[in-house]
Amino acid sequence: MKNNNTHNIPFYQVDAFTAEPFGGNPAGVCPLKEWLSDDTLQAIARENNLSETAFFVPTDDGYHLRWCTPAVEVDLCGHATLAASWVLFNKLGYSGKTIRFQTRSGELSVSRHGDEYCMDFPAQKAEAIAIPAGLLEALGITHGVVGVWKAADLIVLVDDKTMIDGLSPDFNALNLFDTRGVIVTAADDEFDFVSRWFGPQVGVNEDPVTGSAHTFLAPFWAERLGKNTLSAQQGGARKGTLRCVVREDDRVELYGAARMMIEGTFSL
Repeated sequence: MKNNNTHNIPFYQVDAFTAEPFGGNPAGVCPLKEWLSDDTLQAIARENNLSETAFFVPTDDGYHLRWCTPAVEVDLCGHATLAASWVLFNKLGYSGKTIRFQTRSGELSVSRHGDEYCMDFPAQKAEAIAIPAGLLEALGITHGVVGVWKAADLIVLVDDKTMIDGLSPDFNALNLFDTRGVIVTAADDEFDFVSRWFGPQVGVNEDPVTGSAHTFLAPFWAERLGKNTLSAQQGGARKGTLRCVVREDDRVELYGAARMMIEGTFSL
C-alpha cells in the first residue's frame, strides 16, 4: 500500500580532500528545510554508514550545520563541512564567496578559491603527555615513538614515515582509551607531514582524511618545522591531501578540493 506521507530528503555523497573519484574521504550531505528529530538524523547517518553525514538548515545569515557519525553526533568535522560547502556552491546555487555555518564549535566559514575550498576553523593546541599504558600495543607500534600529545585526539609522533602505511591497529583494544580518536603522524619527504586517524570510540575505525584533526596537527607541525603553511596527506589504503595555513589569530585555514560521487533522495 502506498504511503502518501513519504518525506523526501535530498542526499549527496561527496569525496572531500581529493579531485579524483574514489579518493579522499566520502561524506554524506543532507540539506534540510527544518530540523528533523535527533533520532532521525542519527538513523540517516547510520543508514549511510559513512564516517560523517552533514545536515544543514538555512538561517538568517547562513546555515546551521551538524554532523553525525553512524554512532554519535560530533562537535566538529572538516571533510563533511567541505562536502556540504561543495553541495551549496555547486548544486544549490549559493552565489556568495563565503558560506557561514553556525555549529557546536562556533561560527565556521568556507570560501571558494578556484577548484579549492578554504575552511576557516579555530586552532587547537596539543599538550605533551605520558604514553598511556597499552596504547602502542593497541596500535601495533613497537619502536620509533618520539612522544604522545593530547588535543581532541591522542597524537602519536613516530620517526619513520614508512610505519604509517603499515599500521594495523587492534580496534577493540583501541576502543578502551578515553579519546575521540588516535592519530599517528610522521614527517614526510613529499608532504610536510603524513598521518592516519583511528576512532572506534565514535564508530569510525579509520577516517581517511580528518579535517578537524588538522586544527591541531597543523599548529603542532608548524611549531616543529618552523613554517606556517604546510602540505599534508592522510590515509591508509585510501588517501587525501590538504593544505594548512596556521594564522596568528589562533585560526587554521584548511584548503582542499572535492567532487560529488552520488546524488539521490532519502524517502522517510
